[in-house]
Amino acid sequence: MANKKKLILDVDTGIDDAIGILLAVKSKRFDMLGITTVCGNVSVEAATLNTCKVLELVEAEEIPVIKGAVTPLLRAPHYEHRVHGEDGIGGALKDARPKKTADEGFAPDFIIDQVLKYPKQVTLVLTGPLTNLALAVKKCPELIHHVKEVIFMGGVVQGQGNVTPVAEFNTYADPEAAKLVLEAGFPSLTQVGLDVTRQVLLTDERINAIQNETLASYIRESTSIYRQRYFERNGVWACAMHDPLAVSLAIDKQLVNTQAFHVEVETKSEFCDGQMICDFQHQWGKDRNLQVCMDVDAEGFFDLMIKVLNS
Repeated sequence: MANKKKLILDVDTGIDDAIGILLAVKSKRFDMLGITTVCGNVSVEAATLNTCKVLELVEAEEIPVIKGAVTPLLRAPHYEHRVHGEDGIGGALKDARPKKTADEGFAPDFIIDQVLKYPKQVTLVLTGPLTNLALAVKKCPELIHHVKEVIFMGGVVQGQGNVTPVAEFNTYADPEAAKLVLEAGFPSLTQVGLDVTRQVLLTDERINAIQNETLASYIRESTSIYRQRYFERNGVWACAMHDPLAVSLAIDKQLVNTQAFHVEVETKSEFCDGQMICDFQHQWGKDRNLQVCMDVDAEGFFDLMIKVLNS
């Protein structure tokens, strides 16, 4: 473990979060300190259950799972059952009755404790709404100086949203949390938005390249409804690997090109809550608070993902 990157995954385990968990565990690149769960795609209870199911699927029950925020900071939950199914993982593993359950504790406290225990060593990868991290920062503002890096999937700065015309789901579900995190002052904060995740599309061909039949069968079943919804909206039989791409950056940052910008999140609009506004021309004159992923090596990502899942 000495040479492995210390990692906390923060998830609202829907279909692509689950594949992100598989990628992180199977890569064997990380000292997995824990997986924290949050209200997002599904309830925090469902996200926690799904996380335990996925960990049992890859025989990684030793990884702690800590339940987090039950609701967004100020708003009612907004679930995505139409995309992820009622259970959050497309009906896959519906008969699984995991022995693994959540560990004691509350996710924001766990994040604080681990980051302070291992200063400048912990990478946080967040693939759901940023509620848990926002609560951690509110409780322990100095946290920003002790974390190694934060990578989060959320938002879009060039293009349309996926839950409203302008907002991506994670920032829409808890825009106040996203705003707080962007304004907190993290020295290394990277956004993996729809700008790049829409370029990494999981097709039948790529699923067929997964030789581990257990994982291939699970991924094929869990993404079935997701690929159907993507086809209905975009005319392509595939689905975007939003969350696995965020996880992959903790393995290889060279998969993307980033640029630093000042970015804000809208929280007080009739139509645009959750929108990310990126100051491309530095018109506000504010400090550049975010590394924004602008381009991605899609083939390189899938080469990595498939190689890891086949290992």
